[in-house]
Amino acid sequence: MSTPAEGSAPLRDEVRRAVVALGTGAERAAEGGRATTSDLTIDETLLLHSAGWEPVDLVFGVSWWSIPWGVWQWTTGEVQEPCVAFGGAVDQAAALLRRECEKAGGSGVIGVEIGLTVSSHHVAIALSGTAVRRTQPGGPSGKFEFISDLSARDFVLLTRAGWWPLGLAAGASFVVAPRRTVAQWASQQGQNTELPNLTEALYLARERAMERMQHSGESMRAEGIVAVKLREGRASSSVRVMQFVAFGTGVHLADGTHRSISPEMVVPLDEKVRLFEATSLRKPGR
Repeated sequence: MSTPAEGSAPLRDEVRRAVVALGTGAERAAEGGRATTSDLTIDETLLLHSAGWEPVDLVFGVSWWSIPWGVWQWTTGEVQEPCVAFGGAVDQAAALLRRECEKAGGSGVIGVEIGLTVSSHHVAIALSGTAVRRTQPGGPSGKFEFISDLSARDFVLLTRAGWWPLGLAAGASFVVAPRRTVAQWASQQGQNTELPNLTEALYLARERAMERMQHSGESMRAEGIVAVKLREGRASSSVRVMQFVAFGTGVHLADGTHRSISPEMVVPLDEKVRLFEATSLRKPGR
């Protein structure tokens, strides 16, 4: 029988403390308190407890903003109205998410999933995540602190390295590409060639969306934006309307100094191994 690896005792103690914390939460719920609800996996929940946090409840925020009729017609370049609607919908959905988090007794939201719908008449944003709160001293307990689309693992790694999430940074741009001239259309028939009007429209949308996301991060005094997710391509049934949307989590250095983390090797025990006959590697006929 192999002996336990050096350093396994502290890890075992952390797991025990996490299990006890989960049991304590269940006892509070049985006594008339509120049980916790989250979409986190079991290992993510245990990891949060080891870092001094616990899930509280699933929270949700949604906002629909209208787009004036006809703004997509007879125009080229960036269309401002859907860009404004996108920004307003994100801010309102985040405010509602924060309100639900505070009502549930949480001080932050992690694992936020972002739903986006863009149509000719409206922009809809739906945010859902898990509200969390501190279980150990070391911060402003009971005070709302952040919204983040980071997973529980990334959140723990980030905070252990001395960085702290602040909020969602977002930016979007919607550009209508100019139509091709008759001469361009005729010359491009029957051949493989680039459509520069669509290419340039998407590049313009990208530049504007990234600028807005960076401005959103600066407004919350973030020192960087991590875990950026992109959505690009056609925004509607019209091939000429291009969109570029960027979401990320604004972060800042909490103590002014980055802390290095020494990773530990972990090998999962449920790894699936494909078994095969060595003779199957031989070429036919040999």
